[in-house]
Amino acid sequence: MEILSGVLDGMTLGTPILLLVHNKDARPADYKEISEKYRPSHADYTYDAKYGIRAWQGGGRASARETIGRVAAGAIARKLLRERFGVEIVAWVEKVHHIVANIDPLSVTRDQVEDNIVRCPDPVVAEHMIQHIDAIRKQGDSVGGVVGCAVKGCPAGWGDPVFDKLEADLAKAMLSLPACKGFEVGSGFGGTDLKGSEHNDFFRADLDKNVYTETNRSGGIQGGITNGQPILFRAAFKPTATILMEQRTINRNRENTTLKGRGRHDPCVVPRAVPIVEAMAALVLVDHALRQQAYNKT
Repeated sequence: MEILSGVLDGMTLGTPILLLVHNKDARPADYKEISEKYRPSHADYTYDAKYGIRAWQGGGRASARETIGRVAAGAIARKLLRERFGVEIVAWVEKVHHIVANIDPLSVTRDQVEDNIVRCPDPVVAEHMIQHIDAIRKQGDSVGGVVGCAVKGCPAGWGDPVFDKLEADLAKAMLSLPACKGFEVGSGFGGTDLKGSEHNDFFRADLDKNVYTETNRSGGIQGGITNGQPILFRAAFKPTATILMEQRTINRNRENTTLKGRGRHDPCVVPRAVPIVEAMAALVLVDHALRQQAYNKT
């Protein structure tokens, strides 16, 4: 990331950047059995159904390995947002399986997140998560969870109505990540339990005529456009599909069979998803920041 920061220091907008990462630790032999068998809930079958071919030696584009390019590009986007627009992004693990951390999204720091391997800013809950993931790993099983994210410093006005709403672009970015199955902004699904009088964020103005809202159930976005409050969203990740337990499946000849996973597979992908969520949020936001910058000049 230090190299990428140096690249940004000497570049101008529109400068092409080539990102190339060599993988010197591939182990295709671990995946030999799945060359003919489909892993349950993995993209093996759907890729084969669409293209008639798939990269079984590790998962190809269906593998989270492909996100390394997103994280590298996101590092550049995040620095651009911070230095040119004053925007900061921090994500964290909020839930692993049934273990939930009570996190204040506005006080979380990256140092707190990176203080433990599960990337949960609550050290007590983090230890419970670590122990639970380890127990699941020993069983040969997997669990999912939720990543929370806060974006601070966005001014009002970023985003577009209808098809390019900011939350729509964020949702597409998050749901494009491997294993991501859910997205919510602000109150999300929980907002359905409230009445309008309970859910509405009341507008106020301070002595300097700066606009703010008393609450932030909108998650900083209204009508697809930022309102100047922190952007708050969550992304849900399913349990890792490849597990070290025997499961029922079929082979390429449509014959019933069984499959037991082998090789290196995370029992929980959620901690690894944190920097990827940050990267995708940065890429979406820097795009909208530059759009708004161009709009302001017209």
